[in-house]
Amino acid sequence: MPSSSSILINGAGVFGLTAAIELRRRGWGVTVIDPGPIPRPEAASTDISKVVRADYGSDAGYTELGLKALDGWREWNQQWNETVYREDGFLVLTRDEPQRGSFEYDSHKTLTALGQSLGTIEPGWEQRFPSWKSNLYSHGYLNPRGGWAASGRAVELLARDARAAGVDIREHQTFGRFVERAAKVIGLRTESGETIHADFTLMATGAWTATLLPELRDVLWATGQPVVHFKVENPDDFRPPKFSVWAADIGTTGWYGFPSLADGTLKIANHGPGRPIHPDDPRTILPEEEERFRQFAATTFPALKNAPIVERRLCLYGDSFDGNFWIDHHPDRPGLVIATGDSGHAFKFAPVLGKVIADIVERKPHSLSERFAWRDPSQVSAESARFKE
Repeated sequence: MPSSSSILINGAGVFGLTAAIELRRRGWGVTVIDPGPIPRPEAASTDISKVVRADYGSDAGYTELGLKALDGWREWNQQWNETVYREDGFLVLTRDEPQRGSFEYDSHKTLTALGQSLGTIEPGWEQRFPSWKSNLYSHGYLNPRGGWAASGRAVELLARDARAAGVDIREHQTFGRFVERAAKVIGLRTESGETIHADFTLMATGAWTATLLPELRDVLWATGQPVVHFKVENPDDFRPPKFSVWAADIGTTGWYGFPSLADGTLKIANHGPGRPIHPDDPRTILPEEEERFRQFAATTFPALKNAPIVERRLCLYGDSFDGNFWIDHHPDRPGLVIATGDSGHAFKFAPVLGKVIADIVERKPHSLSERFAWRDPSQVSAESARFKE
């Protein structure tokens, strides 16, 4: 496409901002609107941490994309002169020996086939990670190429980079309706009444997508996932090298978590079915959800038995029916492109996501374009690490 093309992006999360930066680099005129402030407090990206991993079961496509993203996170650390991504390792644990077809078995096999070196969980492993209850988990592996990113800070820096590249970011602007001419989308009108025209309009609206595009309600929806922050008495016991990002039988329980921050904040979350939610609903967790967290924490980490909870909230997933991202031109509305469907596992791909979206916007061949394309919900599935009831 000619460099004189323009695009209007609705949404300044990782989909929208990385696409904006990449398209601007390719010569596009780029405008981004977002209700703000950036990072938007209600958005999935706005959190203290997100897991960064390439472990994806038998899924070589996501695994290879994840390995490229890991390289990108290291480059961003250098570019930003700030350690936003911390490669503390990813500890993958199971109670029973992993079987073929499980997330843990298949991840280990796929990663080693791609030349990755993984540590083995052997008897006495708790001596290295003493905060874990002894003899609870006996199998798994440690992937040194993995860790976590300060997600809210990453979005701040991406917005800064986008502005520096010449992207016109307009905060406190909310989508009202599309502007169309001759059956083609040529921009949008904001709720405040401003009309913004562009050759293409990209909806990078996360969990809000199906509320703005009702024709997608059968394939995209918002899901709330509980997240709890505990306050630990001795943070150093829950920080590297004694503690890392972890997953505990994640494919069958959904449990995962992070090292403690310096102030003692320890985040535990669940990558499971979640529950349906409207994206504008309150983000409160239910008493029974909190009790599940308390029981898991006390059983798994003895020091957390009486630890206070300092934050409870729902993390918002923009789920697709099959757990794959949804990045494509709208088949019935020329000029409109969709980039969404995070399904709770998109953030880690931020360093490579912009190129994927830009290639699809420009209709360039991409190895994942068919996978992320507009598709019929003929078979419901989920990302391999996600617990499915």
